[in-house]
Amino acid sequence: MKFTAPHIEYDKLSPILIVLGVAVLGVLVEAAVPRARRYVVQVALAAAGIVAALVATVIVYADIDPTSDKPKSGHVVGEGALALDGPTLYIWILVLVLGLLGVGLFAERRLEGGVTAFAGQASALPGTEAERQASAQGLEHTEVFPLLLFAVAGMLIFPAANDLLTLFVALEVLSLPLYLLCGLARRRRLLSQEAALKYFMLGAFSSGFFVYGIGLVYGYAGSMSYDKIAFAIQSGSGDDALLLGGMAMLAVGLLFKVGAAPFHAWTPDVYQGAPTAVTAFMAAATKVAAFGALLRLFYVAFGGARWDWQPMFWAIAILTMVVGSVLALSQTDVKRLLAYSSIAHAGFLLTGFLGARSLSEIAAGDINPVQAVLFYVTTYGLSTIAAFAIVSIVRDGAGEATHLSRWAGLGKESPLVAGSFAFLLLGMAGIPLTSGFTGKWAVFAAALSADAWPVVIVAVLMSAVAAYFYVKIIVVMFFNDPVGDGPSVTVPSILTSAVIAVGVAATFVLGVVPGPLLDLIGRTAQFIR
Repeated sequence: MKFTAPHIEYDKLSPILIVLGVAVLGVLVEAAVPRARRYVVQVALAAAGIVAALVATVIVYADIDPTSDKPKSGHVVGEGALALDGPTLYIWILVLVLGLLGVGLFAERRLEGGVTAFAGQASALPGTEAERQASAQGLEHTEVFPLLLFAVAGMLIFPAANDLLTLFVALEVLSLPLYLLCGLARRRRLLSQEAALKYFMLGAFSSGFFVYGIGLVYGYAGSMSYDKIAFAIQSGSGDDALLLGGMAMLAVGLLFKVGAAPFHAWTPDVYQGAPTAVTAFMAAATKVAAFGALLRLFYVAFGGARWDWQPMFWAIAILTMVVGSVLALSQTDVKRLLAYSSIAHAGFLLTGFLGARSLSEIAAGDINPVQAVLFYVTTYGLSTIAAFAIVSIVRDGAGEATHLSRWAGLGKESPLVAGSFAFLLLGMAGIPLTSGFTGKWAVFAAALSADAWPVVIVAVLMSAVAAYFYVKIIVVMFFNDPVGDGPSVTVPSILTSAVIAVGVAATFVLGVVPGPLLDLIGRTAQFIR
């Protein structure tokens, strides 16, 4: 029997390999570098690794050239495990940018008096002498930087996966580091550990659904590869019950990651309890990667069964928008309010996901559903990571002032911070001249191209509801009298300041001149099959 060695395109996979390699090197740093020097080494290593991966991604993008008119602008690599095309490479660039911003938030030291926001000794029980000693000695968990890189690597594999097994591996690679990171807050340790446990338990439960769905789809198609699944659907050679059950189970696993209702219960608790830097990175980057994976799976593998899965997503999009927008009205914690806002945005993104009946049916000049979703996740990701960065710098005597009443009078205390946060909130609300307005217009136009006007009507109504609670925060900041001593703003380092500046600038620029980015995404928004 002749053995044929697998052919691995290492040059095309270099962004993933760089991130994984630097993450492993970061683990070795923990063992070899003295504790006093680890912070500087880990921050520099993580930032350099992500920048190197960005450069490699741009080189791969130029080589593939997905904007050309070639009938096959992309490559299937890794023995068919990964597909590199326009949507994949765009998501890679966006995830790496968000990862670099995440490194900046993780590295922030000024807000906690010279140490990071992560627990000095995670193994110490809250309130014990060991925890007090770790705090007194100024110990830091620099392992958070390799964990972030492992999560980024999973997020790069997730939207590129071209078979169900690779998709599942990527799901676990991106999820496991986040479970750990959510439980490492320096302050409010019990709340942080509760968030991590909830996220882990519900994540494991959703992974069980996902694996069961893989088994059902494999029983239907006899393969886990997207192209073979698509061929089986086109030929109608399998048992439809297996296909429908498999699609539903796989949707549960992916919708859990994007925080869509009714699989959203973990989102408010985890966003509130996790360290704010982790919440910012997770809220932005995870949603980008998960929607990339959702688009590829249902457009490429299950595209021929669109009439079977589309009604399900109609219902989920409507439910998600209603749940996120309505429940946000009663929230008094800023992080929980932004969590329900994230759920509502998942519903708006699913509205664009409905798109045209098939990509080949899009008329000239119409908005491409892939184009709409990718533009929306760009605007959402950059606005959200900046918004949570601002949350981390508004303080009171006990740490972050997350209760909404503690934000009263912030406009007088720090007009620049309050004004930046208000502008980001207006962008999330979809006010004109912000990126959120263009993003909502894009997803609504894509849904109308598929005659999904009932979903669009609900989306417009829920946008009005969402605008109310965004404006409520602005009113509290600028028009309410402060409670007690009022809020204070801790001046952050240049790292957090840069994250906020990038988010605010992107929200403005993509609102005023969205055309170049929309055109670029439109030229690359075709999946290789």
